[in-house]
Amino acid sequence: MKAFAATLAVSLLACLALAPVGAQAADQEIPLTIEKNRFDPAEIKVKAGAPFTLVITNKDKSAEEFESKDLKIEKVIAGSKTVKVKVPALKAGTYRFVGEYHEATAQGRIIAE
Repeated sequence: MKAFAATLAVSLLACLALAPVGAQAADQEIPLTIEKNRFDPAEIKVKAGAPFTLVITNKDKSAEEFESKDLKIEKVIAGSKTVKVKVPALKAGTYRFVGEYHEATAQGRIIAE
């Protein structure tokens, strides 16, 4: 009986060690708006080494494509729609993004510190 109890206790501790902790399980959500073919904010600061989710709302009537060659992400956002884009943990640095359909005005950057 003692051996069974000891095995059960070790198994429970192993399960608890592998379970995600509340704050670590959820990515930070960062709002990003497209309006009049511009991003707002145009500069986003995030913590290096922590994944996050961009919540991109396109307030324009026409579609726009969020594109970042630095992040290897491309996502079309239809007019008047919102999408979520998960971004993996980044190393410290600056990562540029554009609205591919309006690159002259729709520009921004993510700074991981």
